[in-house]
Amino acid sequence: MSSYFFLQPGLNNVFFEEVKNYSEVHKKQIYIINQPLGDSKYKYEYQKAFVILCPKQKITFIDLGNSKDEFEEFKLDFLEDLGSISDKYQYKDQIGRPRKWIKDLIYSVDKAPKDLDRFFKQTIINNSEDQKLAELLITLLTGSINDIKRVGVKVPNTLLEKVKQRILLFDGDQTRFIYDHEQGNKVTIQGLSGTGKTELLLHKLKDIYLNHDESKTIFTCHNKILAQEMRRRIPEFFNFMKVEEQILWNERLWCVHAWGSNNNKDSGTYRKICDYYNLNFYTYSPSRSFNDVCTFAIEEIKEMNKVNTHGKLFDYVLLDESQDFPESFFELCELVTQEVLYIAGDVFQSIFDVDFVSKVEPNFLLSKCYRTDPKTLMFSHAVGMGLFEESPLRWLDDEEWKLCGYQVSHNETNTKCILRREPLRRFDDQSEGIESISIFNTDNTTVEESVNITINKIIDEFPDTEVDDIAIILIGSNQFVFSSSDKLEYSIPRKFGWTVNKAHENKENIPGQLFISNKNNVKGLEFSFVICIADRIRSGYNYRNALYMMLTRSFLKSFFLVPKSSNEAVFEQFSDGWNEIYNTGKMEVTIPSVNYQEQIKTKIRQIGKNQSYNEFIESIFEELEIPEMWREPLFESTKSIIGHNFDRENAIEIINFNFSRMEK
Repeated sequence: MSSYFFLQPGLNNVFFEEVKNYSEVHKKQIYIINQPLGDSKYKYEYQKAFVILCPKQKITFIDLGNSKDEFEEFKLDFLEDLGSISDKYQYKDQIGRPRKWIKDLIYSVDKAPKDLDRFFKQTIINNSEDQKLAELLITLLTGSINDIKRVGVKVPNTLLEKVKQRILLFDGDQTRFIYDHEQGNKVTIQGLSGTGKTELLLHKLKDIYLNHDESKTIFTCHNKILAQEMRRRIPEFFNFMKVEEQILWNERLWCVHAWGSNNNKDSGTYRKICDYYNLNFYTYSPSRSFNDVCTFAIEEIKEMNKVNTHGKLFDYVLLDESQDFPESFFELCELVTQEVLYIAGDVFQSIFDVDFVSKVEPNFLLSKCYRTDPKTLMFSHAVGMGLFEESPLRWLDDEEWKLCGYQVSHNETNTKCILRREPLRRFDDQSEGIESISIFNTDNTTVEESVNITINKIIDEFPDTEVDDIAIILIGSNQFVFSSSDKLEYSIPRKFGWTVNKAHENKENIPGQLFISNKNNVKGLEFSFVICIADRIRSGYNYRNALYMMLTRSFLKSFFLVPKSSNEAVFEQFSDGWNEIYNTGKMEVTIPSVNYQEQIKTKIRQIGKNQSYNEFIESIFEELEIPEMWREPLFESTKSIIGHNFDRENAIEIINFNFSRMEK
């Protein structure tokens, strides 16, 4: 499969294979369709015509049947339907009726072109406004609907405007996941954070709900908070996508976390399964894991032949954040699903996950992160894994690097691993000249001064910067984080007139306020510019993983503010490493010995293995640098709130909150 090429299922011709090869060689995003995607009602009698879609190219109709009249009728019907789709999603007021753009944006030929180079030269669009208009039409035809009020039709003047008005267009793999219905009874999709997996599940859900009238579908994930968030997002998404059918909650559609509670049969996936098949339902206890209860349910269903007597519970299951689940939950879901189980998850949740390569190859591997500049992603991985340092903290083999979207080669002596990432079409060619990482030595400045300097640099380079474009993320000891955020809360309004939102206290991203947070509140957020501030670079796995996450939150540029004096060696290594990536587009990393690679994996496994609850909390105290005198009261207060729960993010949040009050 190719992320550059999409062929509508059911189409077959030698010419299509030629176009696919062309798209991969020239790295051009190309779609071949014979009806608009996203709504099955658009169908045509003439089956020997098709349409080629490609950004910056005219929408091209091609006839393979040598039937002029039928071909003309196909074109007229297709364009009429395109106009209807434009009206449905409120594009028409911005782009106009088809007669306005047919002459400049539509091209047709009565046979397959033999010379593809010549063909794409003939169909190229040179006018930037027409290019944008054609791309908007492609989004309508591929079901990659954008908010037309946000993207508009006028070409932005600045790069920052282009970021805000960027047109989101699914690539070949993403489009195939949504619209290819011949993938089997279990479909897995894996990708790095930021590759759009959850968005794709929403599109798949819409496709199922519209095209399978009597279907019963459940959307499930591990986390209660995420399940609540998705239950809020689904109606918003359906409204945006103009789904006219009412959502029948707990009849045709469920959105719940995995486990559930005893007093509500619709509160969780496992709970719903137990109710439907009359199984014993087990609540959580320290001696009973989720893997245990899923295994019990599977055994009970099979022993009592429950599927034959009760039938399948769901037609479709959409499972998000699969990395949080045991295999037994997948088996249980598959056992009770009639049609397809869709499983989506991160390649790795943490860059220190070991054995993240699945034993079963995913159907769809999304390795392109369209939010983050590829060079920023390379630098962030290298900083997180310690690749610039003499003793790496993490190492991947060639297959693992490829799984993460890297192109891998070696020098002649096989002592160096050469890593590259493919350039991406993100905003436009203008973004290629931006140095997406800036490392700033804060030795002779206070935190307030270094932030003021950085914000002024951003405003000088991007005069149309607004407060919502910037995030400040602090990492270090609690004292450093809280004192720095308190100082910035007063200095920034005086200097820039902006209100500060300390998100590590209120857990919100408030529009119109400058976002400031510690490292624990950034997952899922994205900004044009991110200012990462550290006091001392540590080698702890959680610390380095947090650095990786922080640096990859930016669309355009991440600023790394750190004192050189207390980080002498790594400061130079980070600077030299970034210069190599920026100037050459690659990084050459010394390959550790086989023994050292095993030592790395063994150490990571030991840290994550068989931790007692005391050790779990103690590891958080170490990470947060909690003074010894406060550890016992913090341990007791944390245990009284969450019990023996190993939810790390929750524990960190509670410890941080209580410690901040103790310090005051």
